[in-house]
Amino acid sequence: MEIIFLGTGGGRINLIKQIRWTGGFRINSDVANIHVDPGPGALIRSLQLKQDPLKIDAIIVSHAHIDHCNDINLMIEAMTGYALKKRGLLIGSKNLLRDPDERLVTTYHRQHCGEVFYPKFENGAVERKKFQIKKSGDKTKEFEIDFIKVSHDEKTTFGFKLYLDKVVGYTSDTNYFPELGELFSGCDYLIINVLKPQYDGIPDHLETAHAIKIISAAKPKLAIMNHMGISMIRAGPASQARLIEEATGIRTIAAKDGQSLKDDLNVYF
Repeated sequence: MEIIFLGTGGGRINLIKQIRWTGGFRINSDVANIHVDPGPGALIRSLQLKQDPLKIDAIIVSHAHIDHCNDINLMIEAMTGYALKKRGLLIGSKNLLRDPDERLVTTYHRQHCGEVFYPKFENGAVERKKFQIKKSGDKTKEFEIDFIKVSHDEKTTFGFKLYLDKVVGYTSDTNYFPELGELFSGCDYLIINVLKPQYDGIPDHLETAHAIKIISAAKPKLAIMNHMGISMIRAGPASQARLIEEATGIRTIAAKDGQSLKDDLNVYF
């Protein structure tokens, strides 16, 4: 399995200045190739990093904010073979897929997807779902996701635990609440969106102290900082990762634009 970061930046200032890219990340595995949160630059960075967008099997969009979904229609067009085939899996937040005022995924692109799904969270904070991916040669692969309801100003935002060769957790954007650590327990790799080093009066995102609490409770084998805003970039993501690692005893790294963790991931097992 390989995780490639097509962007590790977050926040409105970074979004416009592109100090850190904002294309999301891609998970390649024998089961499925999955693009998560295809924000601005997702297509261009995929091509730049030789991540063929035509070989995507699934797209996951955690919520309907532009830094997470700007390139969604482009990536659907690639996943569906230039929109000439009906294939692939699209998973998104309810607001992204159902809110008539958003219209972020066009009807044209949506109708080319083989399956479209959004979590409903009718039975609590976690919803488990199994998906089938049809690979080349008519082989069918299966994977499961635990969808985790988080707390963000886009009220249908979700994080997830994705069960592939390893368990990959992703917090997406969220306020801190005490249950987060337990919800993300059992992950081999936990990708955590840590926008800022400290509280700045603006809610809806995590800071370093929150990351320490979540990682201490979740106890992943490897914690990966992602989606870093301008204040985090200025503070130095690597130094913040060291603070987290020292406080938790859990190996923690700050992802870099264009970084592939294929080789690094194997070091921890």
